[in-house]
Amino acid sequence: MPVAWRRTLSVLALAWLGLIAIFHADWLAMADQWWNTSTYNHILLVPVIIGWLVVQRWPQLVRIEPRSWWPGLVLAVLAALLWVLGAFAGLNIARQAGAVGLLIASAVTLLGPRASTGLAFPLCYMAFLVPFGDELVPPLQMITAAITVALVHVSAIPAVIDGVFINTPVGLFEVAEACSGVKFLIAMIAFGTLAANVCFLSWRRRAAFFATCIAVPILANGVRAWGTIFAAQYVGVEKAAGFDHIVYGWFFFALVIALVLAISWRFFDRAIDDTMIDADRINGTVWIRRVETAALGIVPVVALLGLVVAGSMAWARAADRLEAPLPDAVAFASVPGWRQIDYAPLVDWRPRAAGADHRLLARFADSDGNQVDVFLAVYSAQREGKEAGGFGEGALPTEGQWAWQSPGPAVADGKSDRLLAQGRVERLAITWYRIGDRLTGSNSQLKLAAIGDHLRLRARPTTMLILSAEERPGQSAEVAIAAFRKSVGPLGQWMDRMVLVR
Repeated sequence: MPVAWRRTLSVLALAWLGLIAIFHADWLAMADQWWNTSTYNHILLVPVIIGWLVVQRWPQLVRIEPRSWWPGLVLAVLAALLWVLGAFAGLNIARQAGAVGLLIASAVTLLGPRASTGLAFPLCYMAFLVPFGDELVPPLQMITAAITVALVHVSAIPAVIDGVFINTPVGLFEVAEACSGVKFLIAMIAFGTLAANVCFLSWRRRAAFFATCIAVPILANGVRAWGTIFAAQYVGVEKAAGFDHIVYGWFFFALVIALVLAISWRFFDRAIDDTMIDADRINGTVWIRRVETAALGIVPVVALLGLVVAGSMAWARAADRLEAPLPDAVAFASVPGWRQIDYAPLVDWRPRAAGADHRLLARFADSDGNQVDVFLAVYSAQREGKEAGGFGEGALPTEGQWAWQSPGPAVADGKSDRLLAQGRVERLAITWYRIGDRLTGSNSQLKLAAIGDHLRLRARPTTMLILSAEERPGQSAEVAIAAFRKSVGPLGQWMDRMVLVR
């Protein structure tokens, strides 16, 4: 190993160890997901793949001299800012992406533009260390359900679809989160990205292969779900479900991968003995020679990198200590024409609001027989453990008898969901968040508002309101909620009165 590479890699290894130690909470959270969440088990192979990609390039890399390069610190600042914004919003994926981004940025800074160009793909592939994909589950459930019911109808099996539930003569089937196909899709995206780089030179062929790696698992998952329902008509639900787990886990998608590769094999245009990078071409690139003049000694670069990290940590800790003043107790504000009655749901429904400082749940009824369940949660801050829009928070907790059925009717400034329990009890739930003067049902807008407050080191309370009603004979949940909202008046002002912020 050339002396320049030996020195640079030693410093880079120490820098990476330091960054992992400083952001150990994020790395431990990622490692926990890699090991314990089946959706992300494939990430355990990503570090090995990255090492293999570097080894492939090493014979050419040693012909490139690494030089520490201060413009790489711009990437470090951006990665640190992403981590800070994730900390402000309580968004783990942003924190984790920032932590991984700092490793990439430090490598670019210490290696310089030439060596970083040679390692561009392995460095970019490090993005797959971040567990992502949970946000794809609801749309994938709906797509899988649509494909499945279409195939069921083609198979001459009578079926009725209601959101992600498919009712057939032998029983009710749910396209649950685990059946959405998100596990295989995410793994196929990582595999497709790798194979597109290793097996292809043409960008058009790479794009076509990558699109295939996205489309095929989605379609295949619909076929798998249809196969389960089809088999259940003849062998029963339990046997079909047990067979599905074996096929899904061991055979079906292995065959899908093999099929994708078999179809694509004849289009591979990178010879097996081709080098992955061309050191002479990189060394002779004009723009690289121009930008690498912004070199800086390795010691000052490491010191500046440390300042970037220290500044981001200090900013995040200052914002994390913010607490908005709240009343000692909150109570539901009166609603003209409505009165509180005993809370007696057909199936127990209790929204989750972990970390909230105050929670209220009550049932209201009017003289027309409409009944609405009202849930209120008040937070003095938005941070880790106190996230109104966090995973598993709100109308559909991760534990319990309720399952997500489909999006509900469109509601201004609100998020509408239909829920189902025990295959028979339906419930409509509409969620709003209130922070400052903003009323929204969007989790993204809530997080943006929280980020804005943290950037300004400003403390304001956050309120989550959920209006929900059961579907009962002769009583429409949508009509009941609309009547309640009309009686309440401006929803944001009604929420503010309960928190006493106006």
